[in-house]
Amino acid sequence: MTQKVIIFDFDGTIADTVDALVSIANRLALEFGYIQITPEELALLRNFTSREIISYSGISVFKIPFLVKKVKSELKNKIHEFKPIPGIKEALIELKNDGNRLGIITSNSKDNVREFLQINDLDSLFEFIYSGVTIFGKTTIINNVLRQKQLKPQEVIYVGDETRDIEASKKANIKVIAVTWGFNSQVVLSKQNPNFLIHQPSQLLEVIKDC
Repeated sequence: MTQKVIIFDFDGTIADTVDALVSIANRLALEFGYIQITPEELALLRNFTSREIISYSGISVFKIPFLVKKVKSELKNKIHEFKPIPGIKEALIELKNDGNRLGIITSNSKDNVREFLQINDLDSLFEFIYSGVTIFGKTTIINNVLRQKQLKPQEVIYVGDETRDIEASKKANIKVIAVTWGFNSQVVLSKQNPNFLIHQPSQLLEVIKDC
């Protein structure tokens, strides 16, 4: 198998943090001026793109970087409670053993990600972790990684659970695998036309062999 550089999103893709993120976001709603999300609305929002969610919430785009910073701070206190997505650890180990290079690009903080990886014995699998504070800034971060690591786009695959992951990957001209076990639903992910759409971590292995 040809060696690939596989870049993962963190929240919802590797770590099962979606419920905690929703809980924290609801708790901060009054402070940042957006609506709280009921369980019924959450089911609806899973079918929205990231941009549609922001529009629906009513939050000012200027407040988003400050909200992300606050959420990351609150997540730090809970990081020891989170578990890996079932099956993801085994898939990551096999991908690494096959000679692939693994990395993470996330809106979460490097410290939170590193602590989670260490707690769950995953830290030795990843070559790099890059963190950004913007909601739609992943394309810039991906391009920075490609430049700094001297990577060719055709060697790189991004794995994420949100529509913005697909959008960023396409703009960076890299392949993207969308996963349905995180935040966004299969329906909205498929509408964004990722290169691959998978439902179980074990499918990563077969899909990446076809890339």
